[in-house]
Parts: sequence; C-alpha cells; structure tokens
Amino acid sequence: MSKSSRTARTVRILGVASASAALALGVAGNALACNIGDFSAAASCDANGKGIITVTDIDASGQKATVTVYAELNGADAKKVGEQTVAGTAQGATVTFSENWAPKTDYRVHVTVKGILDTDVKPPLTTPSTACKTSETTPPASQAPKPSASPTPTSSTAPSASPSVSSSTAPATTGDNSPSPAAGSSNLAETGASSSTPMIAGIAGGLVVIGGGAVFFGMRRRSASKSG
Repeated sequence: MSKSSRTARTVRILGVASASAALALGVAGNALACNIGDFSAAASCDANGKGIITVTDIDASGQKATVTVYAELNGADAKKVGEQTVAGTAQGATVTFSENWAPKTDYRVHVTVKGILDTDVKPPLTTPSTACKTSETTPPASQAPKPSASPTPTSSTAPSASPSVSSSTAPATTGDNSPSPAAGSSNLAETGASSSTPMIAGIAGGLVVIGGGAVFFGMRRRSASKSG
C-alpha cells in the first residue's frame, strides 16, 4: 500500500470519528437544551380550599425562566395573575400563583428564557369543572344558631308607677307660734272641765245654801224686831 493510500485512509477514519463525536454532542446538547416542552401548568386547590395555579419546569439545564400567567376572556388577556422566576431541575421545580379561579376558565402561561424561549405553554390551561371549597362553609340549617328571644322585662326593669298619696295620711297644717297644750290637759279642751270641777261646784252650792240661810234668818230677826 502506498503512502498516499495510507494517508487517505487515515483521513477518512478521522472524519468518521469527528462526525460521530459531533452527532453525539448534538444529541446531548438537545437533551440538555431548554424548550417549551419542559413546562406544564395545572389548576388545583391548596390545603385551605383556595384556588392556585402551579407551573412545573423540568429543564435539566437549570436555565432561569420567567413565567407569567394571564386570565383569558374571549381569547384575549383579561388580567395578569402574576409573574415569577424558576430554575428548572430534572426532578421538576415549581412556582405557585394564588388565583380564585372559576370553573372551566382559560389561562395563558407564557415562558421567557433569555436568548432561548419566548412563547406560551401549549395547550392553554383550562381549570376543572368544579370550583374550590373554602374552609369557611355555612353551617346547615339544622345547626344554624337560633335567634335569641327578646328578654321579658322584669319588675326591676318595668317602669314604676308614680307613688300615690295615701288617703289615710293627714295633710300637714301650717303651725303657729302658740305653745302646744300639755299632754294631760288635752281633755280640758274637749269637756270644758277639769278633775277639780265637782269640788268647786260643791263649795259653791254650800255657799249658796249658807247665804240663803243667812238671809232667811236675817229676815226673821227683822220681822221679830218690828213686831216687838
């Protein structure tokens, strides 16, 4: 085999090896490259029964991505729910957005990776047909508290009547400055006599009798003297 033939064969072998290495590197690069297929979104309820939207990134290259969520209405953005940054892992890294979502509502999830991605997750997120149930539930009618009855007014709270003036109470009279009669002489004003009245009457009667007798004897002596 000539020298030129050996050289050409060596070049072909090196070319095949280089191509194989490039293909292997290309496959590995595609496996590690960040793409929109690494992202997924789901609507669920948290432990308190409130709505949330969770976006998962399984990009093993760990590229930092910005995730923005929009609520859709008639195919257009109705409001921006929020925006967060996530760095993917092979096991999956997640970001959570608080959202009181309504059943069967569409949300657009947009992913931006500088120089690599700027697109939406496909298909758009559609929420479940059943809304979340919060922990603050209304008690059944059987357990509803009964309205308390109006308190019956007691005697202490009832309006008291105006005190009436007793008919047995004598009206107060205006006093004068004359001294009050003694307790023992109260009967004198009623009877006009005291306990010594009979004795005085007896003495007076005796004096009348004596006076009458004296006049009688005086008149007899005068008649006798005239007749003598």
